[in-house]
Parts: sequence; C-alpha cells; structure tokens
Amino acid sequence: MQKATMVLEGGATRGVFSSGALDYLMEQDFYTSHVVGVSAGSCNGVDYVSKQIGRTRDCMIHKEKEYDYHVGFRKFVKEKSILDMDMVFDKYPKEIFPFDFDTYFASEMECEIVTTNCVTGKAEYMTERSDRDRLMKLCRASSSMPLVSPIVNVDGVPYLDGGLADSIPVKRAQALGNEKIIVILTRNPGYRKKPTSRGVKSLYKRAYKKYPNLVRTAIKRSMIYNQQMELVEKLEDEGKIFVIRPLIPTVSRLEKNYDALMHFYEHGYRLMKRQYQALQEYMEK
Repeated sequence: MQKATMVLEGGATRGVFSSGALDYLMEQDFYTSHVVGVSAGSCNGVDYVSKQIGRTRDCMIHKEKEYDYHVGFRKFVKEKSILDMDMVFDKYPKEIFPFDFDTYFASEMECEIVTTNCVTGKAEYMTERSDRDRLMKLCRASSSMPLVSPIVNVDGVPYLDGGLADSIPVKRAQALGNEKIIVILTRNPGYRKKPTSRGVKSLYKRAYKKYPNLVRTAIKRSMIYNQQMELVEKLEDEGKIFVIRPLIPTVSRLEKNYDALMHFYEHGYRLMKRQYQALQEYMEK
C-alpha cells in the first residue's frame, strides 16, 4: 500500500475513464492509503477499496436491457430521477454485480465519500466501516445529481451530489496529510465550466427553496470548480501532485452507447498503463 491520497472526480458516465485507470492500477497491485471520491468517483472509489477489478465498468457499460438504469419519461415524472437509483445502489450490489462488502470493511484503506449537505450547502467527507446499506446510501447521496435526482436522507440529514460543493477535493487531500496526491479527472486538459445561466439559477431557486445555502452553493459551482482546476494545474506544474485526465473527447455524462463508453474506458486503462512509470517516479521522489 502506498502512503498517498487518491482523488477521484465525478462526471456520471464519464467515470468509466477513471474505472479504466483504476483497473490497471489494481492489476499492478497499486493501492493508496486514502481515497476521496466524488459522485461517480465515489462508486469508483469503493470498488477500488474492495479490490474488484472491472466492477465499475460492468455496472456502467452493458448491453442487457434488464441491467439498464436509465428510466423513461413516465418513471422520471413519478420518481423525480433520471436514473434508476434503486437499481444502481441496491439491486446491483446485492444481486447483479455483487459488491464485496467484506473486503471493503476489512481494508486498511481510508475511503471518504464526498456529499453536499443541503442544509449547510457545504461538503462533507463521509465514511462507513460496517453498515452495508448506509455505505450504499452514501454513494447514492454523493451521486444524486441536482434537479434530476431526489435528495437522499442519511442519518436524518438531506444530501445531494458531492460535486456541488467540492468537485475536485485536492484541498481535502492536502488536509489528510499525505505528501503524495494522485488525481484522476474526467475532463480534458484546460476544461472550465461556464457560468451558471439565469434559467438554471431559477430552477435551483424553485427546486430547493427550502435550502437557500444549497442554492448559493449550486449557483457558485462553476466559479469554485474553475478555481479548483487552476489549483490542480498549479500543483501539477510544481510536481506536487500527479494528475491523469482524458486526452480524447469525453463522453456525455449520461452516455448510453456501449461502444463509446467502452472506448472511453479503454482510453483510461491504456493511458494509465502508459503513464504508470511516471506515476512510480512521482511516488519515489
């Protein structure tokens, strides 16, 4: 185990890039002492800690209709979710693509799942070491995209997607105290988010009028994200962190095409393989 922190950005189905990179690392028996995962990155993170090569890929890329987690319009209206979250965080881990809870809970790796507290509007870095249902609920909360997924209550507190408050938790990684930090991004070099539009601001205000702090956080998200990217690029240039990011056009965050997703997954795998020597050199500095 390497004394280092692995930071995993979200991005819904763009997370297949990260799963490819992590699968290669697991094949090399390369594990870090700490993991901080956001949104889809939290799903990648727990599969990394449970040492399940290929699990995230299998959950996100498949042709079988019975495994499809995209919902139709009628179900979206009824469930208020664009994805079948029960399928992903209940049926998948318990039946279809079994999650190795025993290995996860026995691991010496520390895994933090980033969520956004709807009341405070702030990021929380949550852990679970024994309760199977609560672990999956944390991943579900971290992955619940605003406006298209319902709020998730954990321990009586409402949460949404961790990416709202902390999309790239490098500062959190620094606070954990490890000298080495590895960051897996799901956007291309130089990417910046556009300012939140007036229409989306109005949607946030209407949808979450009970949570004014959450609304402020959501509206400021693009500005904070861009500041985080500037920090990542600065630390990367200084050689203080190791960053891997896709070098081909990314898939959409709700991509359904099997071939496109598999291509993006394989890109993550091949790119990590190509940069593995550089990663080892960074770890040995």
